[in-house]
Amino acid sequence: MKTDTFATFDGEILTWRELGEGRPVVLIHGFFSDAETNWIKYGTAARLAEAGFRVIMPDLRAHGDSARPHDPSAYPPDALAQDAEALIAHLELTDYDLGGYSLGARTTVRVLARGIAAAPRRVILSGLGDEGVVDTGRRAGYFRNVLTHFGSFKHGDREFMAQAFLKTTGGDPKALLGILDTFVDTPREDVAKIDQPVLIVAGEEDDEVGSFEGLAAMLPDARLVSIPGNHMSAVTRAELGDAIVTFLTA
Repeated sequence: MKTDTFATFDGEILTWRELGEGRPVVLIHGFFSDAETNWIKYGTAARLAEAGFRVIMPDLRAHGDSARPHDPSAYPPDALAQDAEALIAHLELTDYDLGGYSLGARTTVRVLARGIAAAPRRVILSGLGDEGVVDTGRRAGYFRNVLTHFGSFKHGDREFMAQAFLKTTGGDPKALLGILDTFVDTPREDVAKIDQPVLIVAGEEDDEVGSFEGLAAMLPDARLVSIPGNHMSAVTRAELGDAIVTFLTA
């Protein structure tokens, strides 16, 4: 495992991890998570490395080992997409694949919609449905409640599992609140312009991010794969890595 840092578009220092050698695939983790939790801990990165890929996994700003600024100016709209673009440029990637889970998948869509980074060959959108792309407001409101009342939720509360996960990852609630200000909706017509082959991976019990079928219908070349689990647990499944490897090696 290689760990390194770079200065992103606004000078903040971000961390990324690499595993394996071969064709580069950039994978971006979800909200409250980090590269270790999302891709490494449950074997997805190892599965891809074994299949001959160089797996590149950034920690988003305000997450993991990356900078966790509290200044609101560090969280402009599309900051996460700009960070991904900066990493792709820093590593001089021109022939690569790109994807993510949940917030990381939404960030992937924003990178594609902006059209600034070199275009990836193939795209992986896991843990992301249509609402998570075209209307980010509901999820942003949910997480704003979790973060502003962090520590107050009890077993049985809808917010309890998100609170417990954030405690597990050691997240910084104040920094993570800034992330909510970076959210940008992507219009359906812009989603329809994504012409790369896209893999959509859906947890069979995931009802938190809208319709996976609805997202697939917006894309010209999408294939939908269901795996066991809900929004929190699907990322722990070996089937996630298997689906990604099958897609990228087809």
